[in-house]
Amino acid sequence: MVSKVTYLGDLRTENLHVKSGQTYITDAPTDNNGKGEAFSPTDTVATGLANCMLTVMGIKARDLKIDMAGTTAEVTKLMASHPRRISEIKIELSFTGEFDEKSRKILEKTALTCPVYYSLHPDIKKDIRFKW
Repeated sequence: MVSKVTYLGDLRTENLHVKSGQTYITDAPTDNNGKGEAFSPTDTVATGLANCMLTVMGIKARDLKIDMAGTTAEVTKLMASHPRRISEIKIELSFTGEFDEKSRKILEKTALTCPVYYSLHPDIKKDIRFKW
């Protein structure tokens, strides 16, 4: 994966996914001198965890012939000071449809072994909840 990040000024970046041409912007949050008009860089990290969990669960669900369409993740990111960093990520995954106990266990394990989960620093608390 190749991306290009351009600083636009006023604490805003534009991020380009080179292969697809897709872009998004980030802003500094209001509690760190920014406008808070878009995802902050740390927001993208926390949201990336939910994206990763849903993606790997989607791969596993497809293999198991389970329809996960409509599943959502609500993400809450908590910050700490000195140094400023992500201290906790809370994710509540809400599923639509019916899933048997075996499928639930498989999907939960899959979510908790996604690459982003393993890439985050161990000091970041991860509070993951599954609503079936």
